[in-house]
Amino acid sequence: MIETLIFQGLTGLSQGMFLWLISSGLTLVFGILGVLNFAQGSFYMLGAFVGYSVLKFTGNFWLATLFAPVIVGIFAFFLERFLLKPAYKLDESYQLLLTFGFALVLENLAKLIWGSGYIASPRVPGLNGFVMLFNRPFPTYYIFIIAMGFLTVAVLWYFLKFTWPGRILRAASTNQEMAAALGVNVSMLYSLVFGLGAILSALGGILATPITVTSSGVGDTIIIKAFLVIVIGGLGSLKGAFVASLIVGLIESYGVIFMPFFEMAMIYIIVIFILLFKPSGLFPENV
Repeated sequence: MIETLIFQGLTGLSQGMFLWLISSGLTLVFGILGVLNFAQGSFYMLGAFVGYSVLKFTGNFWLATLFAPVIVGIFAFFLERFLLKPAYKLDESYQLLLTFGFALVLENLAKLIWGSGYIASPRVPGLNGFVMLFNRPFPTYYIFIIAMGFLTVAVLWYFLKFTWPGRILRAASTNQEMAAALGVNVSMLYSLVFGLGAILSALGGILATPITVTSSGVGDTIIIKAFLVIVIGGLGSLKGAFVASLIVGLIESYGVIFMPFFEMAMIYIIVIFILLFKPSGLFPENV
């Protein structure tokens, strides 16, 4: 029984890391820009599709993993710069409607370019095997995903806490006027943060393609889970997003054994309790 719990726990960790990649981007954008980006799930979807196209063209999964998030990030940069930025002067409800419109447009754009069917990448060379854990085969690729998740946490934490650009980001999120008075180009900074959020989501999208099928509608599903994550962890909290991602991933994994067909209900019950008794989330501090 203990072996089963550990095995399912590792599976849950790998599932949680996919959620972490998209929810970290969502949290970063909200914590600094103050925008709840409904299109974040679409960037996840675009990462999968663009990565799939790069993989077909080059035949190299690692090149696809490198270029797809960058391409999506550049696209998101210009999307924020020319379409979202004018809405900052409007009420927040307009920003929500605008990003929701982005999600609808991007979903239909994906259907036009890649069709409405499903895509899946082949297994990654060197990571398509298994390691034996408690006499059970555990996919090597899942171990890679767990490592990538923790690596992303470490890089973001170091960047925000110990680098000069990271300190500028945190300063701008706290006091935009003061940062501008000190010579920071806040407008450009916001565009770069929006692009960085898209890069994180797109990275999750391309990394998911070898182990799951992807369609143009996957963004709708993943963004719902991402919003659940940031509600549990706390809006604008990267630490909260990481912990909540692990919680949701583990609940889904253990739910397969102990609560079949009920694991998602458990997540929603947790969200209800969080909203009732700790609406700021588990870790309410900002980015």
